[in-house]
Amino acid sequence: MRTQVSIIGNSGALASALDHVSRLASVNRPVLVLGERGTGKELVAERLHYLSDRWDAPLLKVNCAAIADSLLESELFGHEAGAFTGATGARRGRFERADEGSLFLDEVATMSMRLQEKLLRLVEYGEFERLGGQQTLRVDVRIIAATNIDLQKEARKGRFRSDLLDRLSFDVVHLPALRQRSEDIPELAQHFAVQMCAELGWDLFAGFTPEAMKSLRAHDWPGNVRELKNVVERSLYRWGDPTEAVAEIVIDPFRSPFAEGPASDVQDTETAAPSEPQAPFNERVDLIEKQLLQEALAQHANNQRQTAAALGLSYDQLRGLVRKHGLARRRRRA
Repeated sequence: MRTQVSIIGNSGALASALDHVSRLASVNRPVLVLGERGTGKELVAERLHYLSDRWDAPLLKVNCAAIADSLLESELFGHEAGAFTGATGARRGRFERADEGSLFLDEVATMSMRLQEKLLRLVEYGEFERLGGQQTLRVDVRIIAATNIDLQKEARKGRFRSDLLDRLSFDVVHLPALRQRSEDIPELAQHFAVQMCAELGWDLFAGFTPEAMKSLRAHDWPGNVRELKNVVERSLYRWGDPTEAVAEIVIDPFRSPFAEGPASDVQDTETAAPSEPQAPFNERVDLIEKQLLQEALAQHANNQRQTAAALGLSYDQLRGLVRKHGLARRRRRA
């Protein structure tokens, strides 16, 4: 039975890309998948493999950027005993293990020129030697390469072999960025939220408020679907209430709630006035703060989460202010 590869969304841009992938799957040629980080290049590689005649053979994956060049050759092509220090026995590489199947080469642009030359020979003739070996081996592997770098530009600058690029790009699949298919954001956000609810042990997902969904739709998502997943999961666990719709979206976890800093950071201690005359000023500030808080709570029917979102505060910050000004009992009576 074939594995079903789920790619979520119904936008025209995504549908066009997936239709291209489906038609290309049965053509036994190398494919180059281009797209920004987080657009789903690995999912497309899986779709290409499982919709092809190779679906019941291995699909192996290698992130070329995650492995040092000195080790990548052994990882891809294997090695013989004694090929390098620590090579006590022969080892089959990914190409041998993927024979009659597919090999996904992610971040292929990071591969050294020397390895590019060896890869070119394999693409052209299906032949290679293990590291430290003399025997020529043959394999039948479909290569699916991916990158978020402009390989044509890299080839013009001499950093990527033009002949290898020609062979890898029998056809090129272009994946849309999330900002180019923003109509898919609600469906994706719902999907990730339901998954996170299960992980948190919540029985249901109460949804997002219109304001929260507006925040999700308005963001530019430079990290694409991967970033959206992180934001949705973070927002749910911080919200912490399975019975109310999520009203606060935490896009930037690095943004400090104390960004303005304590008063002591800007106060000149040598010329500071005595603390006693400051008391009337502090009392006035507290009074204004309390009045603003009362007005905001009234505008949102004493819903503390909605009030916090409207004031740009976290839920915990608002609860602290409610306790500070003795407004908690008033909210309970309401």
